[in-house]
Amino acid sequence: MSRIGKLPVPIADKVKVSVSGQTVNVDGPKGKLTKTFDSDVKVTVDDNQVVIEPSNSSRQAKAMWGTARSIINGMIIGVTEPYKKQLEIEGVGFKANLQGNILDLALGYSHEIKYPIPAGVTVTVDKSGTKIDVEGADKQAVGQVAADIYGYYPVEPYKGKGVKIVGRYVRRKEGKKTG
Repeated sequence: MSRIGKLPVPIADKVKVSVSGQTVNVDGPKGKLTKTFDSDVKVTVDDNQVVIEPSNSSRQAKAMWGTARSIINGMIIGVTEPYKKQLEIEGVGFKANLQGNILDLALGYSHEIKYPIPAGVTVTVDKSGTKIDVEGADKQAVGQVAADIYGYYPVEPYKGKGVKIVGRYVRRKEGKKTG
């Protein structure tokens, strides 16, 4: 029995949740999200809360029960207060520039990296070009955009240059010693 799955998800004020078949629509002040779930879970809305139940007693249904509850909870939180990831760029000549819907990254390569920002996610860059804020209602999309930007040049452990996700620990190493 899923301890997380059996808890109902409370619906916040100003948030509308509708279920049609296996598709859940969440509409709030900060955005609108839609997600289709597997037929292993049954989603219903009653008394200003969302209730998730497994449709059968298979192992897959039990696994998806808690997962579906967590995803729906994240959707309701995301449309009320957006998710946010912060990145920092360190290194000589390393910077970011926002040109419309394209993030232009100069990360020490022979070419600049042009990253198209997906719909539903907003990216802001400060004046110095070293701090990037990724924000949006969809938790997965915000994390994916941050991971994509981080993946172009992850922080290297010796000098600490590269793209760093704020709050994530970077293990620094000592350089080699000469005899």
